[in-house]
Amino acid sequence: MRRSLTLFVVLGFLASGLAAQAVSGRVIKVLPQYLDQKGREALSPSLYERDAYQAQLLRHPKQRSGLRLAVQWKAKDAAKARLKLRVELRGAKKGSDPRPVVLEQAVQQRGRFSHWTDLALSGEDYQQFGELVAWRATLWDGDRMLDEQKSFLW
Repeated sequence: MRRSLTLFVVLGFLASGLAAQAVSGRVIKVLPQYLDQKGREALSPSLYERDAYQAQLLRHPKQRSGLRLAVQWKAKDAAKARLKLRVELRGAKKGSDPRPVVLEQAVQQRGRFSHWTDLALSGEDYQQFGELVAWRATLWDGDRMLDEQKSFLW
């Protein structure tokens, strides 16, 4: 009886140790931002000014040169994990079918706090893309999806 209880306790510790090493992560926030002809999303560091400038770029598509998605993410127990951030976009030009675009970037967890990663679509790719209709951001560990966040229309 005593031996089986000891074995049960040891197996419990081993199982909890293995479970603690599983990578977990989440996508906290996704901010789609238009870029002007100089690659800026704002004219000053003020959040109010950024929002006002983004509204101006939304109203005047000819002033835009690209689209950047700023993604805030966090992962736990990811020291040796192969983390990858993937953003899928759907865009449409007037008179054409929606066009899907996938942006990916390898990321690395440093420290215990969340991180911001920018993924950009610019140049000729952005001109062919059209207007942003929907997006989905996912955090991957190899082939396993850890978390996702998507727009309302996804």
